[in-house]
Amino acid sequence: VQLQASGGGLVQAGGSLRLSCVASGSTFSRYSMGWFRLAPGKEREFVAAISGGGTKTPTANSVKGRFTISRVNAKNTVYLQMISLKPEDTAVYYCAARWDVSGGYSVSDREYHYWGQGTQVTVSS
Repeated sequence: VQLQASGGGLVQAGGSLRLSCVASGSTFSRYSMGWFRLAPGKEREFVAAISGGGTKTPTANSVKGRFTISRVNAKNTVYLQMISLKPEDTAVYYCAARWDVSGGYSVSDREYHYWGQGTQVTVSS
């Protein structure tokens, strides 16, 4: 599966962005999806995940209450709605896909098989 992420940009602190990730193929609902981010000098960090059916949506404590992950399987698309953005949210955001027919999800980047190219999010103070 190929993933194409978009929606990043430059925003002031307190602002909002919505990231999108479109997947190729016809079995999108059998993939759990995740968003991760990589900031300069830091390790890649889990942000949010969503199960194939969209019923399970764990998020990292650092973004809980501000970021929401969702998906529309008919459009092969997963979203990350980000509000109340902070300068520390500045990073390249990656979407990832993991084959999972059990309805689960993963917060570990090592369990994802496919990755998008990343989209830059910059939050100015």
